[in-house]
Amino acid sequence: MLSTHPQLDELYDRVKAHVPPVEWAVMSPLIEKIWRLKTERKAVILAHNYQTPEIYYGVADFTGDSLALAQQAAQSQAEVIVMAGVHFMAETTKLLNPKATVLIPDARAGCSLAESITGADVRRLRQQYPGVPVVTYVNTSAEVKAESDICCTSGNALKVVESLGVDRVLFIPDQYLAANVARETRVEILTYAGSCMVHEQFTPQDLREIRSLHPGVKLVAHPECPPEVVDEADMSGSTAGMVEYLKRERPAKVALITECSMSDNLMSQFPETEFVRPCNMCPYMKRITLEKIARSLETLTVPVEIDPALAQRARRSVERMLQVGRQKGK
Repeated sequence: MLSTHPQLDELYDRVKAHVPPVEWAVMSPLIEKIWRLKTERKAVILAHNYQTPEIYYGVADFTGDSLALAQQAAQSQAEVIVMAGVHFMAETTKLLNPKATVLIPDARAGCSLAESITGADVRRLRQQYPGVPVVTYVNTSAEVKAESDICCTSGNALKVVESLGVDRVLFIPDQYLAANVARETRVEILTYAGSCMVHEQFTPQDLREIRSLHPGVKLVAHPECPPEVVDEADMSGSTAGMVEYLKRERPAKVALITECSMSDNLMSQFPETEFVRPCNMCPYMKRITLEKIARSLETLTVPVEIDPALAQRARRSVERMLQVGRQKGK
């Protein structure tokens, strides 16, 4: 279902904490144009939690973490789906909705983690560990998913691992997410030396300094952070898990140990909470802009295409992930 175009004043109320009026005057014609183009194209926009507020609140039809966006992609009846995220998310959308025209506004919106591993690497790991199931983080290319048994997200990684009913799994490619999952299960976790360029930058000292400067702050870390960083936090969870934590606990002061825009977007939803904002930015996410979204809808670029034989294999591992769903509390 396509969403109804809200009034510009209503949209500005959602972003005014981050967008000065002078900037809104420049953005609003683009936002109007995007809403018009969405209607003409019978299109929807899926936006990840790391997108900037003017995209997240201004033009997106659905927002969320990787799992939520995959679920929306599978259910969407739209003729055109624009992924305001990174390339692997657009590929996942195409896998789950092959009849739709799936667009990524900037083909260079990649991912350091996804680029750390190839299908050939997975085949090599299978030879090294024959018979061991391969659990692949959704932050990977379709080629890598095609070589895998099942995918997972940070929100259901533990549940996926334990759903296999085995003693040992290969969990690729995020070494830190793998290490954090390993501490919660008796399943032996074999991993790979991949990491997210945003989350690996955080250190335990960063968190200790935040506590020192902001007494009473609650620290919520993404599980792509190194385990020693997670140990310093009060809670660890996916971006959806962070939202649930804020809803449940209503902390007076919080620092989200993840990408910058997550805090920007949640400040509007939780005005009673003070957000301390340690800022590690994802340059790939920031390649998606209002201008590029408008051009994408105008010209139907850049379309995401996946070889049908490869897509069939990759789709199987993603659909198995969706059958497992989300881990309770994440």
